Parts: sequence; C-alpha cells; structure tokens
Amino acid sequence: MPLDQDIKSDIINEFKRAEGDTGSPEVQVAILTRRIKDITQHLKVHKHDYASTRGLKKLVGQRRQLLKYLSKKDINRYRDLCGKLGLRP
Repeated sequence: MPLDQDIKSDIINEFKRAEGDTGSPEVQVAILTRRIKDITQHLKVHKHDYASTRGLKKLVGQRRQLLKYLSKKDINRYRDLCGKLGLRP
C-alpha cells in the first residue's frame, strides 16, 4: 500500500533537513512510520492478512535499523525525531 504523493510530500517537507532532501534518515523514518500506521489500521480489520503482516514486520525492521544508525550518528537528531513521531517514551 504505497502512500499518496500529497501525503509523502507533506512528510518530506516537515522532516527535511535541507532543500531537496528526500533521503535523510529523518525523512525515511517518518515515511516508514506513516506506512506502518496505515498497515496497522488495515490489519485491525483484516486480521488474517498474513502477507501484510509480513510486510509490516519488514517495515518495522527497516525503521529499527535507520533509528539505530541515527542514534549512533547523532543522538540529538535521534531524540528530536523520536519526540516528533512519538516513537519512544
């Protein structure tokens, strides 16, 4: 389930670090978080959709890797991102 281009561009504009930035860890984590939320809502209705469950697990793993990288690279950026997205307490 890909994101609409409007939603994706809004997320990029909110989390970009510089003009034309689409690949920074912050942007990637924000996009993954939105996709994870969408798939989670889908799975609440369709509990036995195992293909989507597998995809969800893969997305969570990708996000975890990016967050781990960001925490090692710059802990302040990591904390700001987690605060904005409400990921960790």
